[in-house]
Amino acid sequence: MPKKKSSITPKKIIKYMSQVDKPVTIREICRHLGLKERKKVQEILTDLEKQGKIIQISSQRYGLLHKMNLVVGHLSYHPDGYGFVIPEKEKKGDIFIKPRHLKKAMHGDRVIVRLDKRRRGRLAEGEIVRILERKNKYIVGIFETDGQVGFLIPEEQRFATEIVIPLSWAKKAGSGQMVVAEIVRFPNLHRGALAKIVEVLGDASLLSTQTQIVTYKYNLPQIFPEPALKEAEEAASQAVSLNSRTDLRRLTFFTIDGEKAKDFDDAVGIKKEKSGYRLYVSIADVAHYVPPHSVLDREAFLRGNSVYFPEQVLPMLPFSLSQGICSLNPKQDRLTITVEMRFTQHGEMVNYNIYQSVIQSKARLTYSQVQSVLDNRGSGIRSKRIIGALQLMAELAEILRQRRMKRGSLDFDLPEPKVILDLLGHTTDIIRAERLFSHKIIEEFMIATNETVAMHLTEQGWPMVYRVHDKPTEEKVVAFTKLIETLGYNFPLKKEYTPIDFQRLLEEVKGSPHEFLVNRLLLRSLKQARYSSYNTGHFGLASDCYTHFTSPIRRYADLVVHRILKKQLHYKRPQAKLIKNLEGICEHISEKERIAMEAEREIIDRLRVQFMTNKIGEEYDGVISGVTGFGFFVELNSVFVEGLVRLSSLHDDYYFFDQRNFTLIGKRTRKSFRLGDKVRVRVIDVKPHRREIELHLLKKYQIFSNL
Repeated sequence: MPKKKSSITPKKIIKYMSQVDKPVTIREICRHLGLKERKKVQEILTDLEKQGKIIQISSQRYGLLHKMNLVVGHLSYHPDGYGFVIPEKEKKGDIFIKPRHLKKAMHGDRVIVRLDKRRRGRLAEGEIVRILERKNKYIVGIFETDGQVGFLIPEEQRFATEIVIPLSWAKKAGSGQMVVAEIVRFPNLHRGALAKIVEVLGDASLLSTQTQIVTYKYNLPQIFPEPALKEAEEAASQAVSLNSRTDLRRLTFFTIDGEKAKDFDDAVGIKKEKSGYRLYVSIADVAHYVPPHSVLDREAFLRGNSVYFPEQVLPMLPFSLSQGICSLNPKQDRLTITVEMRFTQHGEMVNYNIYQSVIQSKARLTYSQVQSVLDNRGSGIRSKRIIGALQLMAELAEILRQRRMKRGSLDFDLPEPKVILDLLGHTTDIIRAERLFSHKIIEEFMIATNETVAMHLTEQGWPMVYRVHDKPTEEKVVAFTKLIETLGYNFPLKKEYTPIDFQRLLEEVKGSPHEFLVNRLLLRSLKQARYSSYNTGHFGLASDCYTHFTSPIRRYADLVVHRILKKQLHYKRPQAKLIKNLEGICEHISEKERIAMEAEREIIDRLRVQFMTNKIGEEYDGVISGVTGFGFFVELNSVFVEGLVRLSSLHDDYYFFDQRNFTLIGKRTRKSFRLGDKVRVRVIDVKPHRREIELHLLKKYQIFSNL
């Protein structure tokens, strides 16, 4: 009988390495595990090293990082020459890196750090020993030349490395022009960085230029490879069988989205019944068109989600799918998965049904149109069926919202920035977008649908991608409590908090001058929601079981949930190994979501600064939104912009920072500046490269009693 081959897995190799007290060789691994495939072992070790789980310390020996006082993380470089490494999985704090210990690593790089010392009460210090991954292939900056050689001066100050550009690679860029350069040789201890220009950018005041800068900075994919586009075209044109689908084309479905939306994931319909309401939420069946392990699937996974900029979207899927066959466009038959839910008159869900379907949206409505119907104003909607359905939806949404509030769900009523552009693409205004009740209708229906799908798959015992939101840390809650005390609100400290504790506070400040400020401070105190294959609940929604299911066109998480759900509808019995490395997928898409959010936030910040460059000398009223040891931040009223009044510009007294009360206090006059104070300021300087707006204090409107 032939001897059975030993299967080689990374887990087995890691287990062996953890059992020995020294770094090991490939020969020792093979001998201990009874393996002969040295080449395969070498491949696994190389992959483990790329993942940052082991390190090769000599030509032959490998060791586990945690046994060698090594940590994997990302470098955050400071313009003054030092840096911090933010550990990937360590719960401990950041690691300080002195300039001489950076080893030519650049901002954002994934590195291995050897911990040098960890003193109680002080930051850990370390030395970079290896660069695992270079994060910034493209860098935006100003091209300068002395006539013989070119240089790139990075726009981002955290890229302090000298970058040389040979004139033959300068793409005819002129000195002083803003360009995008591709790093062709990263710096090391023996030589500097070398780059070539790939694009000469235009007017920095244009939205299109700022969008290009952010796209390159965050390495966001801009185009799809030809094989992916071909797959998308083929999928969009394939013949479809409707035999196994419930035909809902006669029901009154419609979409409700923003004025500029082009990808419609969800359509809603409703019926009034004696006992309550029957709500239909149909979601685009993207999984039908994007099979696992296809080129399309790999590209969608790489992106993780669509990224939305003003006037532009970087889609997760090609437009032939995202705005074509998958989008629930009006008057077009579309494949969907429908979640049909029956609610009592009090909003209690009594039963539900989930099935594959085909629908035809009867109309593409906007939030403003729907709000006009609800306010009995002219909306342009003539269909009595649609108007009647909207009125029913408003009834049910308010009932569901009140029910959700009773359980403690947090409802942050924070304004979103809206950029107003002229025909050339210049920013003419940045305002606070109005949040309408029509937005809340869709929000409530999507929350109910996501909870229903999460509960269904969990009860059936299937593996899942959950949307989880952990409780805030004690440290964050204490800091938040101190902040709102300065505004006159009492939030008693205790060992355990529930969402309803915070919700009561939000209700207390509702309608007050401090409403938006307290909402923003609380939001910053909470943890960021993420994806996980383990259900730990959603603190912010006060939900025991939650997922993302309703946006598969723009979120890979939803696409994975669709695939799991379709398998469950077909097989019924759980398949434990349905998707390999589900937790790894969750970590990846959580990271991609974070990057997309940062990119979307940065483009707005850039446009704010560009807009204010022409406002130097102008005066504005505003509210103090943050107080630090170097000054205070002011959020302006008439434009949705924040700027800084520096401590050094306050000449009427010497001010000190009362850290306990987050207040600046004059030593002589006892004059104070604290959160929520109303002030008048003048714009005195704008620094686009640092995205800073500097203000000068003209007047403080509210005078508080001396401390």
